[in-house]
Parts: sequence; C-alpha cells; structure tokens
Amino acid sequence: MPLLEPEPGALRPAGIRGPSPDRLPDRLAAGTPEPLRGGLTELLGPRKVLWKASDLVRYASDASPYRFVPQAVVLAEDLDDVSAVLSYARGHGRDVVFRAAGTSLNGQAQGEDILVDVRRHWTGAEVLEEGRRIRIRPGTTVARANAALARYGRVLGPDPASAAACTVGGVVANNASGMTAGTTRNAYRTLSSLTFVLPSGTVVDTADPLADEELARAEPALCRGLAALKREVEADPELVARIRAKYAIKNTTGYRLDAFLDGSTPVEILRGLMVGSEGTLGFLAELVFDTLPLHRAAAAALLFFPSLPAAAAAVPQFNDAGAAAVELMDGNTLRACAGTAGAPADWAGLPKDTAALLVEFRAPDAAALAECEHRAAGVLAGLDLATPVPSAAGAFTRDPAVIAGFWKARKAFVTAVGGARAAGTTLVTEDFAVPPARLAEACAALLDLQAEHGFDTAVAGHAAHGNLHFLLAFDAARPADVERYGAFMDAFCRLVVERFDGSLKAEHSTGRNMAPFLELEWGPAATALMWRTKRLVDPEGVLAPGVLLDRDPRAHLRGLKTIPRIEAVADPCIECGFCEPACPSADLTTTPRQRIVLRREMVRQKPGSPVQEALLDAYGYDAVDTCAGDSACRLACPVGIDTGALMKDFRRRRHGPLEERAAELAARGFRAVEAAARLAAAAADGTAGATGGRLPAAVTGAARRLVRPDLVPAWLPQLPGAAARKPPATRRSGAAAVYYPSCVNRILGGPPGDPGLSVREALVAVSERAGKPVWIPGDAAGTCCATIWHSKGYGAGTRLMANRIVEAAWGWTAGGLLPLVVDASSCTLGIAQEVVPYLTDGNRALHAELTVVDSVTWAARELLPGLRILRTAGSAVLHPACSMNRLGTDGHLREVAAACAAEVVVPDDAGCCGFAGDRGMLHPELTAAATAREAQEVGGRAFDAHLSANRMCEVGMERATGRAYRSVLVELERATRP
Repeated sequence: MPLLEPEPGALRPAGIRGPSPDRLPDRLAAGTPEPLRGGLTELLGPRKVLWKASDLVRYASDASPYRFVPQAVVLAEDLDDVSAVLSYARGHGRDVVFRAAGTSLNGQAQGEDILVDVRRHWTGAEVLEEGRRIRIRPGTTVARANAALARYGRVLGPDPASAAACTVGGVVANNASGMTAGTTRNAYRTLSSLTFVLPSGTVVDTADPLADEELARAEPALCRGLAALKREVEADPELVARIRAKYAIKNTTGYRLDAFLDGSTPVEILRGLMVGSEGTLGFLAELVFDTLPLHRAAAAALLFFPSLPAAAAAVPQFNDAGAAAVELMDGNTLRACAGTAGAPADWAGLPKDTAALLVEFRAPDAAALAECEHRAAGVLAGLDLATPVPSAAGAFTRDPAVIAGFWKARKAFVTAVGGARAAGTTLVTEDFAVPPARLAEACAALLDLQAEHGFDTAVAGHAAHGNLHFLLAFDAARPADVERYGAFMDAFCRLVVERFDGSLKAEHSTGRNMAPFLELEWGPAATALMWRTKRLVDPEGVLAPGVLLDRDPRAHLRGLKTIPRIEAVADPCIECGFCEPACPSADLTTTPRQRIVLRREMVRQKPGSPVQEALLDAYGYDAVDTCAGDSACRLACPVGIDTGALMKDFRRRRHGPLEERAAELAARGFRAVEAAARLAAAAADGTAGATGGRLPAAVTGAARRLVRPDLVPAWLPQLPGAAARKPPATRRSGAAAVYYPSCVNRILGGPPGDPGLSVREALVAVSERAGKPVWIPGDAAGTCCATIWHSKGYGAGTRLMANRIVEAAWGWTAGGLLPLVVDASSCTLGIAQEVVPYLTDGNRALHAELTVVDSVTWAARELLPGLRILRTAGSAVLHPACSMNRLGTDGHLREVAAACAAEVVVPDDAGCCGFAGDRGMLHPELTAAATAREAQEVGGRAFDAHLSANRMCEVGMERATGRAYRSVLVELERATRP
C-alpha cells in the first residue's frame, strides 16, 4: 500500500511566533562553518561529525532552562577520539563540552563551540567481586547499572529521581545523589576509582598502583601545583574548618575542596576533584563503584499535613526512627501530579496549603522491617495529620505496587509540575540544602520569598537531608519576566547563605545558574582556590567555560531559552530527556525530545527563513520517517507525551488525496490484499530458496531505488514463508474464547528454514489441552486491527478498518459474552485501545462491551493451570515487545516462558526493536540501531530458546542476533505436547 510522500511544506508550523531573539541565526542554516567542519572531519572521519543545522539545534537544549547552540557535535567512540578533540581544541583556541544524557538541570550539558556526545558509544557495565563493585562506562544509565547489580542483591549509592534516563558519568560529574544518598552514599563517598582524560590528553587510571608515578612523568607541573595547593589548604585552619562544615550537609556548589584534605597524592586529589567538576577538569571515561546492599524489604506511607512547615517539622522524628527516605511534596506538587504518574486524580482538589511526606523504611528481612514499622507507628501516634485522600494513604504498606505508585508520583515532580506550567513559559528547577533541623523554617521563608516576587511555585525534596527543590516558570521572551526572575535569584541566594549558611546547590551541581553566586556561598578565599585549581588543571580553559566558574554577575540570565508553543500533544514537554532511553531511533536520527526541540526551533524562526527551510528538509527522515511510532516514549514520559502519535499525525499531513484514497481502497479490499501478500511471501520464499535470497533482494532493492525507500519495503532473508491458507479446524460450540489470528499470522508462517508449528496451530492446540478450546471465525480474512493504517497516518483507512473489526468482533463474541483472544500484542493493543478514537458512537458502545485479551495473557491466566509441562528448555531469552509494555502483559510473557524453561532471561538492554510492523523493512537501519545493544547482550551467551510473542518483532530480533526467535506460544505447545 502507498506510504507517505515527502512534502516538507505540509509540516510547516502554523501560528508562527518568531522570529524569537534566541533563534538559530541564518549563518548556521548550512550547519557547522568552515574551517571547523573540515578540520574535525579530517581528524575523525565524516561518520563522527554531526554538522547539519538540525544536528546543532537538537543538541542545543537539555533539561535546563538554558539554550546554547554548539558549532559542531562530535560522536566520540573511544579515548583516542576524546584526546584528538582536546588536542584540536587546544591547537585552535576552541572549547569543548561533554554531553551524555542531557538530563542536567543547569546547562552543564551545553556549549557554544565543540560538543562531544559521550552517550552513544559509551555504555556498558561489568559486575565485579560478586556485585561488591561494578565497573561502568559513563554513558550507562543508573537504572541499567542497577539492573545488573540487582541479581547480586546490590545497588549503587546515588539514586537520583532521573535514574532511568541520567547516566553514571553525569551523576559523578555532578555528584548527584537522590532520595537516600545524603552525604554518605553519594558518588564522592562510594566511587572506588575512575579513569579520566585531562585537558592535555593525559589518561589517568586512579586504580593503577603506578598512577602517581606516571602522572609525575607526564604532568610534573600539575603534580607540583596540586601538592602546593594541598599544603596551603592544610596550613589554614579556618579554611579547613569551613570546608569540613560545608560538607556536613549536602553540597555540590563549586569544586569539591575536601579533595585536598582527603587525598594524599596528586592522583587521589584529582580523583576527588573530578567528582562534581561538571566536565570542567576532564573527561570521565570509566568509573568503578563500591556498591551497597539492596534491602528489598520495604514499608512506606504517604502522609498528608495541613501545611508545608508542619510536614517539615515531622521530618526529624522519622529520621530518628531510622527512615531510609523522607520525601516532601507541597500542595502545588501534589495537585500537578494528580492523574499523572499513577497519582490519584482527586489530588487535584487538595487544599492549597496541603503538604505530604513520603516516608519509607527499608530492611534486609521481614523481622527487621517489623521493628521499623513499630518505630514508625510511635511517630505517627504523635502527628496531627490532615484528612488523607481516599485509599490507604497515611498507613504504612508493604505492597510493592502501592509503594511503586508513591515513588512514581514523587519522581515525577519536575516533569509533572513542569507539564502543568503556563504554555510558553520556561521552567527553572533549583535545589538547595539547609541543616535538617531548620527545614521547616527554610520552607516558610522560601514560600514568603516566592510570594514577594510573584511566583507560585512547587516545592519538593529530600527532606531527611534538609534538601529542597523548587520550580519557577516565567516567559524568557519577556525582559520584565527575566528581571523578576533575576531579582528573585539574588534574594534567594542571600537568604540561603546569610540566614541558613546553607548550600546553594545540594545535588544538581553548580551549573550556569549558580556560577555567579559561588563566591557568595564560599567566600573570596575558597573561591579563589577554585579558580586556581581550574587554571592548574586546564590552563588553556578548554573545558566547559561558564559552566561552573563565571565572574559575570548576570551570567545566569544569559542563554535562557524561550518555549514557543507547538502542537498541543507535545507542548507540555520540558525537554527533560526521560523519553530518550526508550526511543528506538535514539542512536540513528532523533529522540522524542529532539523531535520536539526541532519543532520549537521552526516556530522560533521567521517564516521561510533559511534555517526553517533547512530544518523542514531534514525533519522528514530524521523525525517522521524513522520514528517507530510505538509510543514507548509516552510510557517513559511522566506526563504522558506521545511523540509517536505526533509523528503519525505528521505522516497524515504529508498524504495527498491520492494516497488517502489508495489506502482506503486497500482497506476496503483487504481480503484480496491479504491473499496477494500470502502469495508474494510464498513466491519470495521459493525464489529465495533457489537463488540464496539474491533475486528478491535485488528486485526490491531496484524498486526502492527507482521509487523511494519509504514506498517499497526491502526483502529480508529473515522473513518467513507463507502461512497455510486455511487455519486449523476449530468449533464454535463449546469454545471458551474467540481466537482472532492477526493478519501477520494469517500471511506469514514460521521462521525460514524451520517453519515448525505455526502460532495459530500452537494456540489452538494448547487451548484444547488446557480444557479451554478456542474458535477461529471463518470470516477473519479481510479484517485487521487497523494498525497498518493508523501507524502510517491514513485516517480514512483507519476509520474503515477500526469499525469493521469492532463490528465483526461483536458478532463473533456474541455481543461480548466470549473474550476475544488476539495472537499478536501489537494487534491486541490496536483493537483494545488504538481503534477507539476512530469508531462511530454506536461502535464505541459495542467496543466497550468487548473483552480483548492478548494471547500471552490468555496462556498465563487461563491455560497454564490446566496444562502439564512435560519437557523444558534449559534456558530461554525473551524479547518483550513494546506493545506488551503498553498493555502491561510483559509479566505474563515471563510467566509462560518460566513454565517452558528452567532459566528465563530478559536482557537488561531489551527495548523496542523498531520493526514496527513493516517499518523495519522500509528502514532496516532503524531496527539495526534499535536492537544493537540488546543483540550484543543476547550474543554474549548461548540460549536454548529465543522467544517473543509478536511475529515481526521476532523477525527483527532474528535479523539483529542471527538467532531464530519464535513465539512463546509455540514453545508452550512443545513443552506440553504428549
């Protein structure tokens, strides 16, 4: 069927606000200027240099309120690349900023010259000493590292709320901590060793016994200078006392000066200084952590108080009772989270002054947890709580699902509140710390100060450690708003320092927003020491100027990004980056955040500007065509932004009347289309067998070149042959469910070379054995879940097929009396959820009566109890399809697989394969990029079975790994076959 046509004009944004003052200048419409582009390309090769205007724009934003456009982006693959870029920068008077996840909140991941991406090629974790230590590459997310450690009952000390997205390199560079890390479990305290690259290019491995000797040979002046600074610090008792006092509470403002007190050699001093240095002293290439026990027994409560100060006043009591975490949320936070991130919708009606504490106790076993609960009950008895919202809020629970819901709401603080801000406003996230005993006083003072400056913000934080976070929103395009924000920041910094002697940055690191206030907190002597340290380690100022040290008192007001309004589905985005690890195209073209960032830049531009035209020209492939459309980003986004849905809408916009009509005709005649596809699969399979796959590959390759890749799918040798024309025989009488075979399983058979048993035959057989026979309707041919049309943005075809399948299912199931079992998770999702907006009112009412069940859920809930397992595989690796994650059925996949194999493994890097129906045939490079890490993990060992539950995902994974993937239902049939 015809696909979208490249009509960039159809994507031109309406309602232009631009030109905005912070728009990309016309001189960068052609991308990276010469001689920089040529110099970097000659040095590293064209594959490692991103230079288009769209590349510069998508790397110009991070989770912070700042926006600085790089001149070039380098995809460094190894230490040689990093050293080469640093050498180039020194020789040409340029500067370098390293960027990993881009989740930092104060512009640490942005630069105005050479930006080096150290996420894409810098992932991986190696567990050491039975989990007591772990070696991690800097682009690895905290969640990925913890997944590797969980098998050993261990965990990293730092636990930032953005663990699913932020990388370990960024955590160390910012000394980020999180909910429970405090001052004892952060990166500074738990980092065992690290390997880093100095601005000179010298590589230092602090675990090497000869590291100091080698550093002294390579950098004698640096070693002498560090030793001299150490002697100077130690000779000043007042400064020593000041340093120790500053780190008695959480503090990430400026360089970690206690490194001069804790380190006895230059290498040890540098090891401490690198933590929290924000990429201004070197590149962190590898990190080794001492890990901590993972206490799995937990009890938590969400307690509501009449006011923020009242909640803060209760914190010390829970600290004394041994709580692992005490998290504070004010009324604005609670109301913003209402209905999102698992929080109850009725939070929206909470009184304005309401505040809540999320209190969690953790213990190694149930007996120890019971003691914790006893102490907690004693604290609760003396508290004057506000009336709790409905449910069990306010009572301690051990239910993992309830506790996970509490934490999901808490971790959504920034994104949920940010998503609820006024449209067009820029979000600022700040954090500070005061002595925990003065938390209540600080809360009251902060609220008064905000009101004085006209801000109605949200406050949350790690109350157990005196660490508060707050958000401000203002329009960065309005000078008066910027000045109001500047006045607030001046007053806020004086309040924290002069009244509380607190930390201006408790865990987000200095960043651009606090760099001008460094001396206010630390005083002239300590600040001068920081400047001298920077000049000693980076004498030519190559690394990250302005990120941590800046003498301009208004530097924090420069580079504030405007947030022009775009399509409603994406407008709430605060560019936090939580979506990026879930995106199949992240290592190929763009991520959901970048798709939105590019869209906003189009709106910043004057209509028809050279930059806008360049962005539109690139957007078709980089954003729209290579989006898998799986909407995994919606699950990762705390406010549920579905960038995949937006890309599907853009595909719709690019269709002309001819394409829409052809798609509708394909839907009307889908029975014939289906039959033709089955014949084509059979012909291709036969031709491939006779020619080794050369002929069908050549034919489709020529067609793709003649027409265009988005119109002709590529032939892949992993594609199965044709399915049997007739389904297995079933009876309607006595059936426990209606079995609806998806069109892909009606068209395609088993894996090439090993067709074995088809999914249809397997599901019929195991249902019969379990005493739950199913019936396949005789008129299923010609129907579809409508995903084929929906994913490509064909409105008329989607409406036609959506209504057809619901009407047919209503008849098959006798008006919803029987469940409808669907054998492909993507089709289950389509029928259960995605067809609804396209239904007529009457059919929407019919749909509400249907019970749509995924085949894996059917097997787990209904069949397993009635089956005898007669044989099992030794090991099985699973690929949970992204549609299973959206349906919440991935646990059922594991359950069925566990019945079929002694060992079941879900790769830590498992994610969407990017095949997305036929998109993996239209753009095989998308699937290759999406599956690379999972494939590497799967290829690291042998498995007896490779299982999934979606035929095209199985094709994609087979292509990626070279291993034959099959349905878990086929495996279940083999395991139970008499």
